[in-house]
Amino acid sequence: MTTRENVFDVLSRSEGEAVSGEKLAEICGVSRAAIWKAVKSLREEGFIIEGTTNGGYVYNGESDVLSAEAVKTFLVSAFPNLSSASVECFKTIDSTNTYAKKLLADGDRLKLDKRIIVAESQTQGRGRLGRTFCSPEKTGIYLTMIHIPKEFNADPAKITASAAVAVCRAIQRLFKVEPKIKWINDIYLDGKKIAGILTEGFINFETSAIDAAAIGIGINISGGSAQFPKDVAKVAGSILQDEKTPVSRSQLAAEVAGEVLSILDEDSKAVMREYQSLSFLVGQTVKVHPVIDSAAGVYEAKVTGIDDDARLLVKLQDGTTKALLSGEVSLHQDF
Repeated sequence: MTTRENVFDVLSRSEGEAVSGEKLAEICGVSRAAIWKAVKSLREEGFIIEGTTNGGYVYNGESDVLSAEAVKTFLVSAFPNLSSASVECFKTIDSTNTYAKKLLADGDRLKLDKRIIVAESQTQGRGRLGRTFCSPEKTGIYLTMIHIPKEFNADPAKITASAAVAVCRAIQRLFKVEPKIKWINDIYLDGKKIAGILTEGFINFETSAIDAAAIGIGINISGGSAQFPKDVAKVAGSILQDEKTPVSRSQLAAEVAGEVLSILDEDSKAVMREYQSLSFLVGQTVKVHPVIDSAAGVYEAKVTGIDDDARLLVKLQDGTTKALLSGEVSLHQDF
């Protein structure tokens, strides 16, 4: 860890007790001048670190600062098994997934496993099939986790489904609400989309297997529909409306990243059972769009379930059934 990360880690764990500059220097293995520089940098980021008369420092919280130090501290506290994960944080970025893909294209992929990239805003946030994902500052979090699959035949659809379950777990635990999943990659709350997932895989041309995945997640925390353009506001919402969030963005980012990186090691069949239980489409009549964003070939069908391969099972009006692995479905309220 950097000196900044070490200082934040020690102070955030001190439970309000003052820690002297001398003690911090000893723990971090640096000079007291380096400690002062790290404290000054953290204060400039918005962390409330008070000095005491005896030269000690007390951490008194943050102004909802999104930082690599805070994310890593929350992550290791909740998921000790992920202490080796690395975190990068940006005030703004074109797209966390685009950045992750550049890292994977240029670097040693194995060394990038469990890399977490977080941003306060995105200028070119991306959704499925080149769609734009609206990513305003101060109202949400946008993050990408790099995952190097252990299995030869890793399935992008299952990775996305697992990530959706992980996001629901984190939101439910931290905000005490009950999010649901719209096949395959959208998280809904009270009829509005509050989060989206974009998984991009990298193929090993020798084996035809996915040897790396960038799992991008955008979550709308506050502001309701008012923060979005009119066309987006028809569908998009947020976890909270006007009330102050009880959870910092750093904690939410850490809990989501931890859940995603952990769930990928869980039993896939059990995870799919959980995914199926969180789906709100089963029993609904939907419009199936075989070609996304096109009216060509659209038909109505009733959703009968989701199978263990993350395929949506539908029954057509003539009684025939289909298992959908691609395409998109919409409910009447989506229009």
